[in-house]
Amino acid sequence: MEYKWILFCPQLPATPSSPRVMIWRRMHSAGSVGLDNGLWILPYSEKTAQFIQEMKGYVLNQGGTCKTFLTNAYDPETENEIQARFLRDRAEEYYELKEQCVDFLTEIEKETARQNFSFAEYEENEQDLEKLETWLVRVQARDFAGGEKAVEAEEWLAKCRTALQGFADEVLAHEDADSSGRPRLPDLPDLAKE
Repeated sequence: MEYKWILFCPQLPATPSSPRVMIWRRMHSAGSVGLDNGLWILPYSEKTAQFIQEMKGYVLNQGGTCKTFLTNAYDPETENEIQARFLRDRAEEYYELKEQCVDFLTEIEKETARQNFSFAEYEENEQDLEKLETWLVRVQARDFAGGEKAVEAEEWLAKCRTALQGFADEVLAHEDADSSGRPRLPDLPDLAKE
């Protein structure tokens, strides 16, 4: 029989709480869905089986116990509910990523309007884009289904890359136009006058 799911049920001592927090964080980072009373579920693969084996070792080293099972859903309703939970969790993450992309694009527009075409501003925005790209890779690693939300997140990140490239072109053009060889700083408000 071919199994579709891995169930993981760790039991840890009440104190300290840090091992339970560690389990919670690692299970979420792996894309697991928390069911009832500390029961976690992941789609079965060699990679997830290895991960669960590592988590089992951690629990045992912390003085806890755990049970692991390979299983299938009992009925189509349960299967659909579990798959819907995975899709909903990833949709929330992709939505958060999209919000951050919108903020990134707004920042580029604001700095362009201010004509703040300095290398420092470019570098700050480049670092923000790298964070978004890293975040997308992590979400995709725990996205077992893919779908339109994943595609939409890729499209938003492409808009961010394009906006940053346009901003970089402006920074370079303004540095080349500055006869002193130094980047031009924007006029900042005088806080002493306000």
